[in-house]
Amino acid sequence: MAPTLRESKSIDNCSPSLIAKLASGIVLDIRARAPYYVRDWTDAWNYRVVPATSLIFFANVLPGIAFSLDLIETTEQYGVAEVLLSSFMAAFVFSVFGAQPLTIAGVTGPITVFNKTIFRITQSQPDAPNYLQFVGWVYLWAAIIHWVTAILNWCNFLKYVTLFSCDTFGFYVSWVYLQYGVQVVTRQLDSSSLPGALVSIILAILMLALSFLFQSISQKKLFHRHVRRFLADYGMPISLIATSGMAYWGRFDATNPETLPISGAFQPANGRAWLVPFWQLEGKWVGIALPFGIILWILFFFDHNVSSLMAQGSEFPLRKPPGFHYDFFLLGITTLIAGLLGIPAPNGLIPQAPIHTTSLLVMGRVSKKDEEEIQSSGSDENILGNIPEYREQPIAVVEQRVSNLAQGSLCLVLLSGPFLHVLNLIPRGVLAGLFWFMGADALQGNGITQKILYFFRDKNLTSKEEPLRRVRKSRIMLFLAIQVIAFGATFAITQTIAAIGFPIIIMGLIPLRILLIPRLPFTTDELAILDGPTASPFTMESVGGSL
Repeated sequence: MAPTLRESKSIDNCSPSLIAKLASGIVLDIRARAPYYVRDWTDAWNYRVVPATSLIFFANVLPGIAFSLDLIETTEQYGVAEVLLSSFMAAFVFSVFGAQPLTIAGVTGPITVFNKTIFRITQSQPDAPNYLQFVGWVYLWAAIIHWVTAILNWCNFLKYVTLFSCDTFGFYVSWVYLQYGVQVVTRQLDSSSLPGALVSIILAILMLALSFLFQSISQKKLFHRHVRRFLADYGMPISLIATSGMAYWGRFDATNPETLPISGAFQPANGRAWLVPFWQLEGKWVGIALPFGIILWILFFFDHNVSSLMAQGSEFPLRKPPGFHYDFFLLGITTLIAGLLGIPAPNGLIPQAPIHTTSLLVMGRVSKKDEEEIQSSGSDENILGNIPEYREQPIAVVEQRVSNLAQGSLCLVLLSGPFLHVLNLIPRGVLAGLFWFMGADALQGNGITQKILYFFRDKNLTSKEEPLRRVRKSRIMLFLAIQVIAFGATFAITQTIAAIGFPIIIMGLIPLRILLIPRLPFTTDELAILDGPTASPFTMESVGGSL
């Protein structure tokens, strides 16, 4: 029988002497999560798993391929098969063996920037090494550091990761999505006919507009609530399929807009073998790969763990314990396998990870009126004789492993010949629209965006309970300025040859929050409103609590 919530908490609240032992975090994660393993599969017998699988499949695989287009065209060492295999491997490992199956892992924008920068640096040398062999050693060094991190319980440093860091990084990722959408379109202006490029722009705008239209309707009071939930669940996939179909309608078809590139079924790029003989790399390059491996570890430590935190945010009513140490050890294994197979290393995805959890929410109808007020009226109707207004709120999350495994398995299915042909039918313009939608949607809920919009709200329409009312505007602006500067520095460096170092700036957000911000003229109450823990106390207990 699985332990209760209180019992699982007591597992994490072990003595300091035990926490000090090597690999104690991994052991605690396994002990806390293992009793739920069978239920993780049986709890999947719920309809919410179906729309979650559909939504995350499209939100994961297509952006992953689109992110990799630049990497594929620049290095000519990767293909669509490598991206799909990487997504499947991550989904299989973390859904079957992981402690946090809600976290979606795959090919991200930062890893494609990282790999492309390695190519530009190494291949410009007169005695350039074999690229895939060099990357294999980078991944091996990174994997070793991942394992050391998990064994030494360094994931406990996540207690210092607050909304300040998560919002800043999420803001950066959102703008990366928007930028890549623009790049997908502008590349076609150079490589294809003008009519085809213009049709791609039209398809991108149509994809963006349709997706937001369905999302907007799902949040209105129109139609039955089941219709609204259907549009929330399937609006984006429907928009993608419909917009892709538009490319083959009438005169649009005659322009031949560019579509996704494909390779042979289950075949790596350039007809190479799947196994990369990285042990054949010259000795000096093995040593040079070490600092690159350290930078990759920094990127994954922040990116993957923040994705896991956001997938288990305080807004989600979760009941099953997390496992940061154990999952980071698994991430080292997937990184090593990626190096052996010559595929991009997968890690946690933003915004896909929190989107996955959101799609698994079970909503309940709750009266806006307190029960005492309804009883005092003498009936179930309010004083005006109308039926009381009802609203829905999250009451549970379908915490299971099937949706993650299913969406990863669909990536493997896409590697077959017939489905690769279907993938080849998707116009690149549609992917640009998908990037814009996901980036803009993530920006809407970002803490930085919300604070900026606060200054433009009508005071008369702003709730008196709004927490930001209790913070001096000058302090809100100061806090925002620090976040925007950090975002700008990260975004700017990724546009240069120094992009290889952008993970260091991202990781620097943590000491910036701990050491600098408390010294600035913020009161304790103001900082508590402007910042806070990313996940609930229940989740943060796995890493020793929160800041």
